[in-house]
Amino acid sequence: MRLPGIRRQSLPTAAGGGLVAVSAAVAATIVALAGGHSGQGSTSAGSTSPAGSARAAGIGETPNGTAAEVLNGRQVPVSTESQNPGSGSGLAGATTTHLVVPDVIASVPGGVTKADLDKISELGGVRGVLAIDGARITVNGAPLTVLAAPAAALRPWTPPATAASAKVWSAFQAGDLISTARAAAAARLVSGSKYPVAAAVSARITDGGTALLGVAGVDGVVSQAEGRKLGLVRNVAVLVNAPAANVTALVSQVQGALGAGARVVRLIPVAVSTRLPVVAAPATGRPTNYLQLFQESAARYCPGLSWTVLAAIGQIESADGQNMGPSTAGALGPMQFLPSTWALWGIDGFGDTGAPDIMNPFDAVPSAARLLCVDGATDGGAGLREAIFDYNHANWYVNEVLTLAGEYAKEY
Repeated sequence: MRLPGIRRQSLPTAAGGGLVAVSAAVAATIVALAGGHSGQGSTSAGSTSPAGSARAAGIGETPNGTAAEVLNGRQVPVSTESQNPGSGSGLAGATTTHLVVPDVIASVPGGVTKADLDKISELGGVRGVLAIDGARITVNGAPLTVLAAPAAALRPWTPPATAASAKVWSAFQAGDLISTARAAAAARLVSGSKYPVAAAVSARITDGGTALLGVAGVDGVVSQAEGRKLGLVRNVAVLVNAPAANVTALVSQVQGALGAGARVVRLIPVAVSTRLPVVAAPATGRPTNYLQLFQESAARYCPGLSWTVLAAIGQIESADGQNMGPSTAGALGPMQFLPSTWALWGIDGFGDTGAPDIMNPFDAVPSAARLLCVDGATDGGAGLREAIFDYNHANWYVNEVLTLAGEYAKEY
């Protein structure tokens, strides 16, 4: 069984841009993994491998049925409640959770089991795994490859524009289909309309619109609850987040953990690019959302630094002000400064007066720009990598920041 080249691919932001973009080869793979289910409504997709279904029970959910993601070898419940990013800061536009970059995707004959997830989670450098359901179904007469997972588990794995869209996830939670622009056009879908579905059962589904996902190979996604109503095959594959310096080695390690019958595909380039856009942000006064804050902080406090680096650091460190600390190391605020570092580098930003406030994004983001600048971030190439490494001493962190920064660059 062969899993063709699924790749990480952030598509340009546009009206109707795709949440999950998938190649025809990957669509064929999902059909194979699903036991040949073709969406004709004659057999149950979940019945193609009863043993596999039993062995995979509980993956992607906590015992009480709440959404969960697997981090560091254990399942951690993820809150689906909306929060107020940067409470009191007057800023909008943050996502509801930390973003996770999928580095590889893997599948095994019969589906991914809890034991498989445990093996992958125990590998060095692995920071998150997500088992996903899927199958080839027919929507409004058009064959589509569709994946399913709980919203709280799937959302962090999507690109920034999608993760930040309340509209997308509201429709997803309601059981709607979120599709790529290409798939929507092929199936003649109009947002808000209902269409016939031929899956393991015959049903109707509401089109919830289009959005970005960034993994080439799938035409749409639905909630896990909706996927199980349709009979999508459970745990068809697993996404792995392990921003290691050597992606080739990671693929080999995952392959070794899953055995010779598994297919493991890298989703990101071996070398993460440091070529990021540098733009002069317009002087709009005090920023009103995080996007403006990152753009204007780079332009004002470190000319030549790509704003996407600040955006990636802010997302990874605090999910744009949602997790203000203290961290286990004592770091605080939206950019997670240690108090000792803040005492040296903290500044007032955007006209603020008084003592610089580590918890205030209007001080913290400009201070991060200033620190990166002094560390050589505007030198490009190795200089940028070294500056990010100085911010957080880990190679995986550098790669995660640069990969996420690249996605911001493509989407915005």
